[in-house]
Amino acid sequence: MALDLSKVNKVHFIGIGGIGISAIARLFLQSGKQVTGSDQTLDSPVIAELKKRDAKIYHGQRARQVPRQVDLVIYSFAISEDNPERRAATRRGLPLLSYPAALGLLSQGKFTIAVAGTHGKTTTAAMLGTICRAAKLDPTVIVGSLMKAGKTNLWIGRSDYFIVEACEYRRSFLHLSPRILVITNIDNDHLDYYRDLADIQSAFAALAAKVPRGGKVITEKKYGQIKLPIRLLLSGRHNQRNAQAAIAAAKAVGVSERLARQALSKFRGTWRRFEAKGRTRRGALIYDDYAHHPTEIRATVQAARERFPKERLVLAFQPHLYSRTKLLFSDLAESLAAADEVLLLPIYAARERPDSAINSRLLAAAVSQAGTPTRYFGTFQTAEKYLNQQLSRGDLLLTLGAGDIFVLGEKLRYPH
Repeated sequence: MALDLSKVNKVHFIGIGGIGISAIARLFLQSGKQVTGSDQTLDSPVIAELKKRDAKIYHGQRARQVPRQVDLVIYSFAISEDNPERRAATRRGLPLLSYPAALGLLSQGKFTIAVAGTHGKTTTAAMLGTICRAAKLDPTVIVGSLMKAGKTNLWIGRSDYFIVEACEYRRSFLHLSPRILVITNIDNDHLDYYRDLADIQSAFAALAAKVPRGGKVITEKKYGQIKLPIRLLLSGRHNQRNAQAAIAAAKAVGVSERLARQALSKFRGTWRRFEAKGRTRRGALIYDDYAHHPTEIRATVQAARERFPKERLVLAFQPHLYSRTKLLFSDLAESLAAADEVLLLPIYAARERPDSAINSRLLAAAVSQAGTPTRYFGTFQTAEKYLNQQLSRGDLLLTLGAGDIFVLGEKLRYPH
């Protein structure tokens, strides 16, 4: 769609509370545009921040909430075609963009640095943004989480540098045209969309092909040359690799390795990435992580063992998507079995409809069969009651998943 953003004054966002799309809403607000939006929940820090900046936000989605006069409608990938607001915008012939398409449009004319990869892209993009800010490059940075520094998913800069987390789902990152591309890794995920690993690799190859002559593609072969260890506040070998990738990308825009390492020594991480939440009433530690793929679970468990070698590790896991749970079932069971005890919560459906062929009870049975004590809980309330009774000093509870499992840890934290 040929759209001149300079002529857009009123923008409506469907699913405005999404961690990526909310950053775009803030960018528009910062540039003086009028922003409205809707979301299924209004209880989130990103919604609160948008309201503070005078965005008008509705609870739930209804056709009448799309303003009578609006120049552009942007929708989250979680919004289906039959969503009433999306249908209303289509029926009225309004300019309509997905979040990835809008991100691509915003990046045009910028020196775009895209951080892609199945795992680690959020932390790597945040690390790179931290380095470039320390180097006074004044970049705009968009990541798919809240950075601890400022508790924000967006840093607005005045230079042409545009650092963005690039998501591979449905090949959405192909809306970007990066001058520098970082690929942290490629793994078998989003198999509800991709046929197989080769199909996923083809998407990354297509993105790499968009990097112009004179640009750079930074892969593990390149960033693996950065000497380890790197002094970090974060635990885990995966974060050492993330730091290597960020330093390599920073060097590609002229930042010295010394300055990059110094900046990363103060990096405090992002929301829901091995995040300390506090302690329970009886003194057990509570940490939370977004890990929902077997590779991520293994990396997070390794980081927990490294940081707390003497604690008994209890995982509370909420599987994310029926399709992912079914397709990666054996690998999920194996990765979870590395804990000392596992609690399984119901599958977080997100954008999918229920699938009666797969459930968390089946996954709990498979983890138990691998030799790790495992229990299934149908609600957060029953899991909370059990954990309040069982956890004490010397235990480490790690809540895992891409849904709302973090709420469980927050309910167990004392005081609330």
